[in-house]
Amino acid sequence: MNIEKLHIGDSSKAIQTVVFGALLLALFLLVCRLFAPFFTVFLWSALLYILILPLHEKVTRTIDFSKKPLGIIKKNIIAGVFAVGTATLILLPISFVFLQFYRQIMELSHSVREVLISKPAFFRDLFETLSGIIRDLSANHINIDPNEIQSHIITFVSSGMQNIITFSSSLAKNVGTFAISFIFLIFCLFFFYLDGAYLAHLLWDLIPIRKDYTTVIARKFKDIARNLILGYIMVALVQAVLAYIIFFLFHVKGALVFACLTFVCVFIPMVGGSLVWLPLGIARIASGDIVGGIIFLVVSGIVISLLDNILRPIFLQNRIQLHPLIIFFAIMGGIAAFGFNGLILGPMIVILFLTVLDLFLTEHEIEHGT
Repeated sequence: MNIEKLHIGDSSKAIQTVVFGALLLALFLLVCRLFAPFFTVFLWSALLYILILPLHEKVTRTIDFSKKPLGIIKKNIIAGVFAVGTATLILLPISFVFLQFYRQIMELSHSVREVLISKPAFFRDLFETLSGIIRDLSANHINIDPNEIQSHIITFVSSGMQNIITFSSSLAKNVGTFAISFIFLIFCLFFFYLDGAYLAHLLWDLIPIRKDYTTVIARKFKDIARNLILGYIMVALVQAVLAYIIFFLFHVKGALVFACLTFVCVFIPMVGGSLVWLPLGIARIASGDIVGGIIFLVVSGIVISLLDNILRPIFLQNRIQLHPLIIFFAIMGGIAAFGFNGLILGPMIVILFLTVLDLFLTEHEIEHGT
């Protein structure tokens, strides 16, 4: 009789556990649905907070917050100043770049259309010269039809320009949405600077695994965020800025547009920014400015591409133990899955997966050892 009661009790407990787990999962999905519209704001607020946190800690370390209510007022003021300052530091460059980018892309598209209409022979001569250079460099093994090059490039340029113009126009129409998101960003940053440590502990305490494992994951998350931003995004940004300066000094039409393309291309292993400056230099040589084209290629190769091999090790210092090829595909896959957020989420997901996998294997070995 006692055995039957024990079995009934176990069955009831198992059913209760399943129902409770299903309820918990359903509520978790509903919470995710509630916060999904603000995911981008949460993500970039957290990343900016992690990046600026060392400076915030350095400033607040010397301030006494123990006296109330003066200490609370000081803490709120500092959090507000850092929140507004961090957001403004991001907003001003983005606004300037967007306005200049939109203006230059319109000018560049009009210039291309004018040349296509008024000087069709220019492109034919240019592509014939390019075809001759490729043929000479390959010892007559590669012979490309200039008309075919012209057809492909004109199609690519026309469609690419149209896509960029459409994208820029859609951004201009969503200025109101961006303004609201910017306000939410400041709001999130304020509370992160105010109660960041408490919110972080609250989040990690909700994860039902060992405390030392959540500590490792939390530390890894902070390291990944800082190193990805500094080692990849900041290095790409520095290269893009230097590319813009070089393109501007060499009077390249649409310098900012090509600098933005450089920012994207530097994430591609081995080739990087050369996908942008190399065709520009070759086109300059093919147009007749041989000396200027060679100088442009040399300066771009040294300043833009070689700089990557100098800056990246300084910022990363081998803290991200992942092959650049995996990082590249993680970024591309992340962008395909999450849009612009994937620039960070892609590599972060891969590295966190490997970290959790390592912790799981460690735990498995401990269980076998006991």
